[in-house]
Amino acid sequence: MNFELSKEQKLVVQTVREFAQNEIKPIAAEADQTGVFPIEQYKKMGKMGLIGLPYSTEYNGAGGDYLSYILAVEEISKVDGSLGISYSVQTSLCMGALNMFGTEEQKKKYLSDLCTGKKIGSFGLTEPNAGTDASGQQTVAVKDGDHYVLNGQKCFITNSPLADTFVIFAMTDRSKGTKGITAFIVEKAFPGISIGKIEDKMGIRSSQVGEIILEDCRVPAENMLGKEGKGFGIAMKTLDGGRIGVAGQALGIAEGALEETIDYMKERKQFGKQIYKFQYLAFRMAEMKARIEQARYCVYKAAMDKNDGKPYSESAAIAKMVASDCAMYVTTNCVQMLGGYGFIKDYPLERMMRDAKITQIYEGTNEVQKMVISGAMFR
Repeated sequence: MNFELSKEQKLVVQTVREFAQNEIKPIAAEADQTGVFPIEQYKKMGKMGLIGLPYSTEYNGAGGDYLSYILAVEEISKVDGSLGISYSVQTSLCMGALNMFGTEEQKKKYLSDLCTGKKIGSFGLTEPNAGTDASGQQTVAVKDGDHYVLNGQKCFITNSPLADTFVIFAMTDRSKGTKGITAFIVEKAFPGISIGKIEDKMGIRSSQVGEIILEDCRVPAENMLGKEGKGFGIAMKTLDGGRIGVAGQALGIAEGALEETIDYMKERKQFGKQIYKFQYLAFRMAEMKARIEQARYCVYKAAMDKNDGKPYSESAAIAKMVASDCAMYVTTNCVQMLGGYGFIKDYPLERMMRDAKITQIYEGTNEVQKMVISGAMFR
């Protein structure tokens, strides 16, 4: 068992860390307060090869491995969980679905611009009455000549207000339940697609999340992703990879919070000494460090399972559950360690705590992850 990162992976960490610290961290608080997405920094990530990091150079990707990509998500999320999830949704979900299930023509047409950040991608599965139960889709797609006509509404869709390319799931045959769901590649320019309400969120505030409205949206039949009726399997397989991305985001948030707290404890004095010299507080920090290390190996294990072509549904669920619970535990305790200062916006801990909460919810709540894990145990 080798826990050492390769030279290439270490270079990714160093490059992304420098970019995150120099160009993202200084604007993260303002982006959180205004809810404005840092589009310039995101486009630069595309030019640096980060968005297409785990994809083939044939499609303008960087040809890296999946762990390298997760390391990049982790470093970005240490300073800004909002940008971390926007990055993860584009690379893990939208591009992941296209890469795994797209035709060669679809990959060349869509993946190339997504890899470089020229275009932004989104993944439209969730609906008002189809969250955890994704089989409850109400969006329908009806064949009309050489097109499909889509009608319905998606909600809580990350990147949707900014996206150029959407992977959308719709019912092509209601009578078949999950076997009647089909996936489509939808462009922003197609007639009949629009963005509804943009959500005002507790955390990940600069990540753009909104509704997708489909009103007689005409999609060429050639834009079907995979085969008709296979959309549910596409969604579930893609979400497995997305959960590793969320796990990387959660891990980064926890690490960022701990780093900020260490710096504070070295400076803050009470009763005539730096507060890290109080054993109780130092031991609390040790407990948080141990939780982070536990999460790290779960996350990296899942990433390597995917990269090596091994089954990764269970390891992804474990990573997502462990890392997101860790992020909430660590950020809550770090806020406490700063006392009143932890509760004000002069310090990033309260933002990190708000950002951490959603990692336990999206891309499958942690209750769903327990279903996946226990199902694998007793299968």
